[in-house]
Amino acid sequence: MTVPKADPEAVDRRSLHERIAADLRDDIMSGELAPGANLPTTARLKERFGASSATVQKALQLLKEERLVVGRAGASVTVREHRQRTVRPATLIRPGNPGAPYRWLSEAAKHGTHARIQLLDVAESRPPADVRAALDLPADGIALLRGQILLVDDEPAELVECYYPLDIAQGTPLAERRRIRGGTPALLTALGHPPRRSTDRVSARVPTQAQYQALRLTSGMPVLRTLRVIHSDGGRPVEVTVMVKAGHLYELQYEFTGEEAGSA
Repeated sequence: MTVPKADPEAVDRRSLHERIAADLRDDIMSGELAPGANLPTTARLKERFGASSATVQKALQLLKEERLVVGRAGASVTVREHRQRTVRPATLIRPGNPGAPYRWLSEAAKHGTHARIQLLDVAESRPPADVRAALDLPADGIALLRGQILLVDDEPAELVECYYPLDIAQGTPLAERRRIRGGTPALLTALGHPPRRSTDRVSARVPTQAQYQALRLTSGMPVLRTLRVIHSDGGRPVEVTVMVKAGHLYELQYEFTGEEAGSA
């Protein structure tokens, strides 16, 4: 990677242990330090960063708390397996086969992890402003909320809030406090509102207090927030979802055709 020449006026105001953790984190995220690999010894890290043993240990503790590495006193610190998961949104919005598990669960199983969904809330609710705008709701508009948390190997992975127009959701399994077999894309299709087009807006944000606690975050790392709008026939929005996941544990993979990739 080519690093731009440092601006003499710019100052990295982070503490030294945070800067060390940032550089090691980049080595891990880029694959320079592969899953299962040992991190450099404390002596080598001290020399590389001009730091004390205590400062190096503080940096390593940050990476342990972020679930990127594992290690204990007297043993090598190693990069954790499954340190980063790749999410392919296009595979998750297609309706599943009747009676099949929700696609998020089956995709996780392909990578050797155990995933489960915990339903948190099903209620009529006033959505956030960007969700209201996507659903064409007024300022005091109400939608049906289905809130859940996704767990991988019993660790919280993603907070998900799905909102549905009341005229679509009322009186259907969407409004029932239970999981939907096969996922909502299959149910929306059965209800006459098949998903035709999905638009994602992804941003990095500082986690809210509720997100920090629910995802068991341990540092000031940003979260990835995805606002997904799913349209059905005639371009009508039938589902708007807000998904929040730890930014350092996930990457999103999108694929485009040559024509789409060349468009402005």
